[in-house]
Amino acid sequence: MDYKDMKFEISRGCDRGLCRRGCGRQDRQLNTFDWLADVPGNAEDTDLVEVQFKNTRKGYYHNVNNLDLKKGDIVAVEASPGHDIGVVTLTGRLVNLQVKKANLKSADDIKRVYRHAKQVDMDKYREAKSREHGTMIQSRQIAKDLGLKMKIGDVEYQGDGNKAIFYYIADERVDFRQLIKVLAETFHVRIEMKQIGARQEAGRIGGTGPCGRELCCATWMKNFVSVSTNAARFQDISLNPQKLAGMCAKLKCCLNYEVDDYVEAGRRLPGKDIVLETADSDYYVFKTDILAGLVTYSTDKKMAANLETITAERAREIIEMNKRGEKPLTLTDDSEQKGAKGPIDLLADADLSRFDKSKRKKNKHKHNDNRNSANSDRQAQQNNKPAQGQPAFKNQNRRNNYNAPRRKEDNKE
Repeated sequence: MDYKDMKFEISRGCDRGLCRRGCGRQDRQLNTFDWLADVPGNAEDTDLVEVQFKNTRKGYYHNVNNLDLKKGDIVAVEASPGHDIGVVTLTGRLVNLQVKKANLKSADDIKRVYRHAKQVDMDKYREAKSREHGTMIQSRQIAKDLGLKMKIGDVEYQGDGNKAIFYYIADERVDFRQLIKVLAETFHVRIEMKQIGARQEAGRIGGTGPCGRELCCATWMKNFVSVSTNAARFQDISLNPQKLAGMCAKLKCCLNYEVDDYVEAGRRLPGKDIVLETADSDYYVFKTDILAGLVTYSTDKKMAANLETITAERAREIIEMNKRGEKPLTLTDDSEQKGAKGPIDLLADADLSRFDKSKRKKNKHKHNDNRNSANSDRQAQQNNKPAQGQPAFKNQNRRNNYNAPRRKEDNKE
């Protein structure tokens, strides 16, 4: 059989179910991992499906026509007016949980899925999407001419091109009634204005954070909680605006992730204004390691001098002793010094170039040994070299016997 007649099939991620079940990397923003995808009867449990549109906009719809919908299918859904085109991102039981999380006000917000998108639907959809960037640039100029203090961050056309959603950012309340009239006359579509915050705008645009991963607001965060500088203070983070600000120029949302643990661990530490009194001198708080429960004290209130690091339990013991009028000899007791096992740096006293030096010394010794061996061989050859008129002997003893004087018997002969 000729190899040209053989048919090879390339397996893609969708064929293996990666994009359907969300087992691979994030193929869309706010992607949800469907860990119930392999459970029998999961798809028949509910007729609700999650459909995602441009960027992070999602909607929930009833599959009233009992279509065989899977993750990644492009469908036409009900809209007001007309229809919209989106991608199915979730089916089954998890959609019920997502609906509760979305806090839909009424059941009327859940519309219907019409059909799988046809070629005619896709042609209209691509034509509408091609006008979004030009519409955004032109609408910004219109808002500037009207003197409105707002920024139009994005424009999204509906799948059939009959409606456009304008996402804008404004610090103050804006009267955009005149703007809507001008936009409707200019673009001949139905206008919907939707205000978003700086964090939502960053989530819609997407990007990579300073941690090297995709932005949380673009991958999984849906509800944005206010972040204050107290979160940085509790975690003992330097109040540097350049390091605390995210891609949206606001405080990073990740500052709230571990603040509860730091608050709980900080309650076990002694107060920063408490002075520990010992027989030698008084000690002031210099720095603290909140999660490790360690406190570093200094004999000077404003600078580092005679630093001593003790545990929070030892600090509380000294505080209780000071309240009773007692003063310990030192901050650290003998048991703590003997039993303390801090982190050990294995390369603290090591030289990183020690291997190169040893190799160089080894080669040097080897070269010297070769030279000494060569000199000794040369000297031995010179010693063993026979004199002129004498035969060469391989054995030194035979040579010595040859050079020895002959016996009297031999001389008589």
